[in-house]
Amino acid sequence: MIRNGEISMSEVRRILRKYWWILPLTVVSGGALGLGATMVLPKKFTSQSRVQIHEQSVSTDLVKPVLTEATNVRLASMQEQILSRTQLQSIIERLGLYPSDREKIHMEDLVLQLRKAIDVTPPDTLLGTQNRQLPGFYINVTFDNPEIAQRVCSEITNKFMEQNVKYMNEKTKQAADFLGGQADEAKRNLDEQDAKLAEFKKKYMGSLPDQQQANLGMLQTMNSQLDAVTQSISRAQQDKAMNESLLASQLATLKATERGDTPTETLQDQLIKLQEQLSSLQSRYTPEHPDVIKTKNQIQQLQQRIASTPNGAQSATSATLNAIEPPAIQQLRAKIKQDDMSIADLTKRQSQIQSQIGVLQGRLQLSPAVEQQFKELMRGYQSASDSYNDLLKRHAQATMATDFTHEQQGEQFSMEDPPSLPMTPSFPKKPIFAGGGLAGGLVLGFAMLYLLAAVDSSMHSERDVEACLKLPVLAMVPTMDPALMGRSTGNGHRRAKASEIGLAGKRN
Repeated sequence: MIRNGEISMSEVRRILRKYWWILPLTVVSGGALGLGATMVLPKKFTSQSRVQIHEQSVSTDLVKPVLTEATNVRLASMQEQILSRTQLQSIIERLGLYPSDREKIHMEDLVLQLRKAIDVTPPDTLLGTQNRQLPGFYINVTFDNPEIAQRVCSEITNKFMEQNVKYMNEKTKQAADFLGGQADEAKRNLDEQDAKLAEFKKKYMGSLPDQQQANLGMLQTMNSQLDAVTQSISRAQQDKAMNESLLASQLATLKATERGDTPTETLQDQLIKLQEQLSSLQSRYTPEHPDVIKTKNQIQQLQQRIASTPNGAQSATSATLNAIEPPAIQQLRAKIKQDDMSIADLTKRQSQIQSQIGVLQGRLQLSPAVEQQFKELMRGYQSASDSYNDLLKRHAQATMATDFTHEQQGEQFSMEDPPSLPMTPSFPKKPIFAGGGLAGGLVLGFAMLYLLAAVDSSMHSERDVEACLKLPVLAMVPTMDPALMGRSTGNGHRRAKASEIGLAGKRN
């Protein structure tokens, strides 16, 4: 008797002693049903093949692979393509699968049924791991015919190997073409930057940052040359002034010693003096200076006056002057002329140096702005150059990886275990069904025993009486069972087996 959902060990022993035959019956029946189910259920056969994934034969440090995605990701992508509706429908039609169901079932359902029969799994050693590269994978095809299962498994395995080769070729070619186009674009950009840089250097030649020190050195040299030329001009002007003073003194002495000076000789002396004065003024001033213009007008007037005198007298006077002019005066005149030429040359050189100094100063003033623009151009050029070199290197690696793929030197698939021809069905399996039937029968037996104990309301002990009547037991009266009494012994007593019955009394 079960009280409050609990059963005592004595009750368990009583039930087992009384209904022990239930457990063997249910266990044997469950096992028999399991074995019977294996005979009745339709049989399925599983063909299995194993594809090994080989890494590239050359070290990745020497030839970097183009594909960076994990192998399991690539395998999943290929699985989606191979198990697509188009691929599976072609297998169904080519192998003549499901001949009796084609008219009853739509092709979409047949494709779905075939897709469920195909299972692609990694090796058991890698299940649950986070390895990026897989050493291989299994292809399982379950069908009701072992030969058809083997043929379908062979078709799927071949498609995986073909798809891998196609996938590798396409991806490496796409990568090489893409990097090649990017490298060409980077080269055009680099050429544009190079042209801009060359044009900039040509435009600002002399003002570039690397020429700044040279410009400073040249400016110092030009300033030194300008100081030297200025000093030379000053000395030449002093020499000329001294020679003019000596010439004027000697001419005055010569005139004082001469007698019977003619007006023509006086005009000629004035003309020479004005010409010397004009040369001195031109060496110091520009032609537009008032003193230069005034002296030129005086010379022109004097020349007109000399021209108005008789030619014969003028020629005679000139000849007389040349004849009586001493060599010292002629030497002074030559020195003065030489001084004028030196002053003119030095003045011209001074102007050239000043012009060059102005150019150098302009370059130095422009250097900061030029340097900033030059740095911006150089940054653009360097960036374009680095991008081009990097893309060129990657394109070379992609081209090498493509060659490796074509020569079967890269990562590839190989069939390690060909599709098997199953001899025993993969479903239903007798050990599993028999074990399940035995376990089910055992559980059913225990359930039946518990149910029998639950529905049994008879009392077999003092506790059962107290639980049922909710009254205490006052006394235990033994009963005599005549059927269990034995024969009496020599002393006349009889042996009996007593059973206890509890009597309950009312409480006072």
